[in-house]
Amino acid sequence: MRNLVFTVVAFMAISATYAQTADELKALQGPKKDSIAAIQGRVDALQTQIDALPGWKKGAFGTIGANLSGFSNWYSKGEANSSAGNIGVTVNAFANLQQEKFFWRNSGNVNLAWIKFDDKDDASDDDSFKEATDVFTITSLYGQKISEKFAISALGEYRTTLLSNLNNPGYLDLGVGATWTPITDLVVVIHPLNYNFVFSDEDAIFESSLGAKIVADYTRKIGNVNFKTNLSMFQSYKSSNLSNWTWINSLGYTLWNGIGLGFEFGLRDNKQEALNYALNGPTPVTGATFDNVDNELQTYWLFGLNYAF
Repeated sequence: MRNLVFTVVAFMAISATYAQTADELKALQGPKKDSIAAIQGRVDALQTQIDALPGWKKGAFGTIGANLSGFSNWYSKGEANSSAGNIGVTVNAFANLQQEKFFWRNSGNVNLAWIKFDDKDDASDDDSFKEATDVFTITSLYGQKISEKFAISALGEYRTTLLSNLNNPGYLDLGVGATWTPITDLVVVIHPLNYNFVFSDEDAIFESSLGAKIVADYTRKIGNVNFKTNLSMFQSYKSSNLSNWTWINSLGYTLWNGIGLGFEFGLRDNKQEALNYALNGPTPVTGATFDNVDNELQTYWLFGLNYAF
């Protein structure tokens, strides 16, 4: 009985001591967190000043996502002997020149993905990797400054796919207008005079036209986080059927030695592509036209390991 009482008292004393120690450590931890936040704030402020200095600023970050699996005699699934895979790669890069009287901003985005499913018991099954995501965009913007935040500018932007339909379709925007840079990392382009060249074998569907171009791009690095969002819109003066827009968002978080987690999400609306898919896709729709085609919102996303260059 005496040993039991001693054990209970000792346990309570240890518990009380641990609780007191934990509370004391948490009390010491609070001010240190505040100090870290204050230091990070000063570092971010200095980085903003560095980004505003004249000269070249270059950078890139990308994401790799992969999922591979294999089954042998796994009878609980429909295809007992099979293998599957999904591989995706995305890269965002930029090279920007900032000078007192002008700027030149260049950027590129590539997102490629492949997918496969091989039923080993089906001799006619296609066991090769097929293209799943295929996005390629390069942009070059030159601006002659008329003030700190406004410039007369010229833009060239090219968009296509690389894996299966190179330049079919391909889009080349060339235009002039104005660029607004309200803050260091945000660029808004408004070009009322822009020609959208469209390259395709399907001339009856894809058509070039004159219109207005609007681009909004925000690229920022804060600590271990790389972030980029880009909205590119073309409004045709000839017909709304020839208008299109694409919005791509990329996020990378570095955990260790440049390696971390990455996520990319893209949206697109393009009625010409919707009609082409309806007429020439895997299940052609007889009689599809611009007036009756089902122009659903296009989307893609990729999540995986990220590497910041």
